[in-house]
Amino acid sequence: MKQPKNAGCKHSIYKSFVKRVLDLSLSVIALIILSPLLLIVAILVRIKLGSPVLFTQMRIGKNERPFKMYKFRSMSMETDAEGKLLPDKERLGKFGKLLRATSIDELPELLNIIKGDMSIIGPRPLPVLYQPYFKENEQIRHSVRGGLTGLAQINGRNTLSWEDRFAYDVKYVENISFLTDAGIFFKTIQKVLMRKDVGVRGVTGPGDLNILRSEKAIESEAVK
Repeated sequence: MKQPKNAGCKHSIYKSFVKRVLDLSLSVIALIILSPLLLIVAILVRIKLGSPVLFTQMRIGKNERPFKMYKFRSMSMETDAEGKLLPDKERLGKFGKLLRATSIDELPELLNIIKGDMSIIGPRPLPVLYQPYFKENEQIRHSVRGGLTGLAQINGRNTLSWEDRFAYDVKYVENISFLTDAGIFFKTIQKVLMRKDVGVRGVTGPGDLNILRSEKAIESEAVK
């Protein structure tokens, strides 16, 4: 991985050791406590949406190493007459919207945290197909583990533009501390309970990163 100019930002005992210990212990405890809920949700997903119960996708991890992220499936596998999947908006029913609004679909990511792929707090890991489209100053977000939630998620989540999301990610990485993580954690709980800033990917969000960046590149060429 090509290290960004700011990759050597603040190192601390918390960032290099304590944060991972907390991630591991809190995730194991959460997994045990939430296991009845996880079982119930898994059964409901199987009944309402069919198999597989889990949605998996390759995401960009720490130092740009890809990993398989786990989520509860929230969309059906309905296809059109040609066998192609219908648009996200048409495959996301009431049950799927409820899973997303409550962020319950994200709970299987506790397994990723336990495995060391992710952290509880950090920049949200994005699909690997976005990897070529990050700007140099944004690459710092990949110098740490991606998170279940992060600074961008408590400041707008899917309502933010990509540039604003990444600006929050960079700010977080440059200022990692226990107090920062604790603040993000409790604000995330507040957001989830209030069901604020929950959008549908491909429907209410700012669009696929690669499409946006490609369009921007085309516009830049047209101006020249």
